[in-house]
Amino acid sequence: MKKLRTQFLLFMYENSQKQYRKYFKKKKRQWQFNEKQLLSFKEDSLGKTMGEFYQKHGFRMIPKMENHDVYHLITDYSTNIQDEIAMQYLLFGNGKRSAYLLGVLLLGTFVFPEYYKTYRKAFQKGRNMRSFHDWDFENLLWQNFDHLKDFIQQKQTPVYY
Repeated sequence: MKKLRTQFLLFMYENSQKQYRKYFKKKKRQWQFNEKQLLSFKEDSLGKTMGEFYQKHGFRMIPKMENHDVYHLITDYSTNIQDEIAMQYLLFGNGKRSAYLLGVLLLGTFVFPEYYKTYRKAFQKGRNMRSFHDWDFENLLWQNFDHLKDFIQQKQTPVYY
């Protein structure tokens, strides 16, 4: 039964992501790098780490959706369907709001209610991280990945003077 639910969500994703990019990512441009170029970035950089991610998983970059793959690297969520949903909960906790994200949360929770505690923890994790959901990661590809990840995972604390 779990396999059938997973197949259903994958079907929904495959049939919605093109429309999502077409209607909700109109103004966003795709990155100017491809998978091979990312592998030529300096060792330990975000760019090199992304290139290795694509190589390891046999993935291709999806135009205008590159930040999504960075989110996987920063949040340590895998690409299985339950982790994809958990990552969306994390992004919601981090402040991201979109109709597509809300649809994923509703459908994902309905299809996999047994993961609700995992999703709630992901939401809390996102709230406890520095807001990053709206960053332009293409401009940060040269940065040290571990430093960037550590920076994001630290919640901003208010400074009182």
